Amino acid sequence: MSDTEKKLRVGVLRGDDGSLALTSPGVGVWRLGPSVGAALLSTAGDEVSCGVLSVLGVDHRLVLPAGVAGRVRARFAAHEREPNVDYGARLLELLPLEGAAAGASESQAGTSAATGLVFRAPMSGRFYLRPGPDKPAFAELGATLTRGQTVCLLEVMKTFNRLALSGDDLPERVRVVQVVPADGEDVTRGDVLLRLSPA
Repeated sequence: MSDTEKKLRVGVLRGDDGSLALTSPGVGVWRLGPSVGAALLSTAGDEVSCGVLSVLGVDHRLVLPAGVAGRVRARFAAHEREPNVDYGARLLELLPLEGAAAGASESQAGTSAATGLVFRAPMSGRFYLRPGPDKPAFAELGATLTRGQTVCLLEVMKTFNRLALSGDDLPERVRVVQVVPADGEDVTRGDVLLRLSPA
């Protein structure tokens, strides 16, 4: 995504049980949201995406307010790939991250910001975190990766390219601090795909 992209911030409703509901900031077609089970963590320095809202044919990247963290428990209209949503419609329900995990993630995010370790898209395309809808993700929050390991797929002109962890500035082993794009989101060459810390 470029710096000039259009963005909208989702609404947040807090439940009595600690769960969060993310709500649509407008009327449109919601697509490319995260899968059930995905962990989301938005800090002051990082904007986390939860999909794209197409409003009258114009795409707006949906971002979480800072401080929102949780694991996706349910998706709105999960049986539809690209549901129509109204203003205030619930898009996602999040369960709280484990306290220790959330704390560790925040700490790791700080480490990532300090070290600047990132894995960027070598080309423009559509980002896929897993080889199939029912397959495990190549890279998840907190996972340890080694150089040469596949971290995602990038679809370019209907060809799926496996991207392997590489880069002169990356150590042999790293830990995933954040998966930046949503699964199925379009990315531009140079966009940050993963934020990392030394493992």
